[in-house]
Amino acid sequence: MSEQGRYSFSGLDRLFHERARLGIMTSLVSHADGILFPNLKVLCDLTDGNLNRHLSVLEEAECIEIWKSGAGRKQQTLVRMTAIGRQKFLEYLGQLETVIRAASAAAEKRSGLPDLGFSAG
Repeated sequence: MSEQGRYSFSGLDRLFHERARLGIMTSLVSHADGILFPNLKVLCDLTDGNLNRHLSVLEEAECIEIWKSGAGRKQQTLVRMTAIGRQKFLEYLGQLETVIRAASAAAEKRSGLPDLGFSAG
C-alpha cells in the first residue's frame, strides 16, 4: 500500500466535519420525524443565531428540510433530515470510522516502536 496520502482522509465531508453541524446531523439522524428548533438548540447547545447559520448551510446542501407553522409567537419550526442528507451523513460516518480504525491501529503499533529519545512535556 502506498504511503502517500494514507492519512489525508479526503472522504471526510467538510459539510459535516464541524462540531455544530455534526451535532445537528447526529440529533436529526436519531429523530426521523424531525425536531423542533428549541429542542435542537438545547440538544446541540447552540444559540438561536448560531443554530440558524448552520441550518442554512445544511439546507442549502439539501441535507435538511425546515418546516414552519403558525405565526408570530406561536410559530414552530421543525427541522428534518432529507433522504439525501441521511445518505451523505452515513457516508461521512463510514469515513469517520475509517479514521478511527487507522488511528487506533497506529496507536497500537506505536507501543512497539523503539524509543527515539524524545520525551513528552
